[in-house]
Amino acid sequence: MKLHIDRSKIIGSIKPMNAVNNGPKYTDNADQNLTNLPAYRDAGIPFARTHDASIDYSLGGEHTVDVICIFPDFNADPYDPASYDFAITDEYLRHIEMCGTKVFYRLGNKIEHWSKKYGILPPKDFKKWAVICEHIIAHYNEGWADGFHMGIEYWEIWNEPDLYGKCWLGTPEQFYELYAAASKHLKERFPDLKIGGPAVCGYNEGWLRPFFEKIRDEKLPLDFYSWHIYAPNVADICRNIRQHRALLDEYGLVNTESILDEWNYVRSFCGEEWRYSLEKIIGIKGAAFTSAVMSAAQDEPVDMLMYYDARLSSGMNCLFENQTCGIRKGYHVIKTWGDMLKLGSECETVCDVPDIYAASAVKDGEFIAMITFFTDDDSAVPRTFEVELDGEDRLYTICLLDEAHDLVPVRTVASDRGRFSLTMEANTVVVIK
Repeated sequence: MKLHIDRSKIIGSIKPMNAVNNGPKYTDNADQNLTNLPAYRDAGIPFARTHDASIDYSLGGEHTVDVICIFPDFNADPYDPASYDFAITDEYLRHIEMCGTKVFYRLGNKIEHWSKKYGILPPKDFKKWAVICEHIIAHYNEGWADGFHMGIEYWEIWNEPDLYGKCWLGTPEQFYELYAAASKHLKERFPDLKIGGPAVCGYNEGWLRPFFEKIRDEKLPLDFYSWHIYAPNVADICRNIRQHRALLDEYGLVNTESILDEWNYVRSFCGEEWRYSLEKIIGIKGAAFTSAVMSAAQDEPVDMLMYYDARLSSGMNCLFENQTCGIRKGYHVIKTWGDMLKLGSECETVCDVPDIYAASAVKDGEFIAMITFFTDDDSAVPRTFEVELDGEDRLYTICLLDEAHDLVPVRTVASDRGRFSLTMEANTVVVIK
């Protein structure tokens, strides 16, 4: 069993697998201004999706992002700047930009777990809702209403409309009509932007096929298709990647990007397995899962991953501590992928070792390989295997991420004609430079 990496064989480009949901905590005030903005910026995160920002007080809470937050009175005039409240969202998006991260804007509403629902009801007038969204885009991209020229490219219509009762209270058919009205209006108004969605929560063909039939039959815009999966293993995520891509291709949507814009380690959303999932997400097992999924997805038919979630208040945040903004284990793998993304070129990386996931990048002689041993078996024993590189005798720096090490150099190895042996504990990450 071995891991083979050919630094001389470029097979493609490193994809933005390290995008996330939500941006940094930052305040312009002098008081209580602990921030993770410098660390967030250093991670090289390419995109931040704005979904669920309005849940987080530190990001602006109920004044942020959602259509009902920005346009609180649906009876108001959508052409009048006075009908809109952009102030806190302006600050939030500016803070994302300060990190060198691009905004991926979700039009719609956060998830609502409460007994009374507010923003997940079907809009009373689909066309008017589209006009409101038009002016939100114009504010951030064209300077309308004392706005900006941010050049936000991705505009996502809704979130998880297939999750009845938590993200949508209408029928599937009502959502299909909302998407039709909004996508046509926005694409006509902004032909150079990417209009898409609908950020479905699962692979439900009974819901998806009528949606894709409407897209095909009415020739509706779908520049990107977004979807979600939470799972305890890499194989389930890779299988979903292929299923969603196959469905797109079946309906002739071969040029539509496939974006997995919510994912994380979850055994179950109920009971003790949910508690177990939350405990593991924020530690080394969650970090290893994150690294393994990014590495595996690099060679799957998906265009971008967006980790859920970088909100400090989220229990599913493996990057940052909630109160102190300190760095968690998962931050190091997101940052390492950011370093690989800067290098840009993917090397041929082939591995036949079970539960070992790897990806590598190169540019102008600089080389990074990220190797992960992830398993959901908490009794798994260490794995020893051969690493085969370029056939030359070299010194390599081995950096380790485990319970005791935060991806720091632990040793150097001298390869024998490009080969050396590597032993890894379960749920650890090694970076070779």
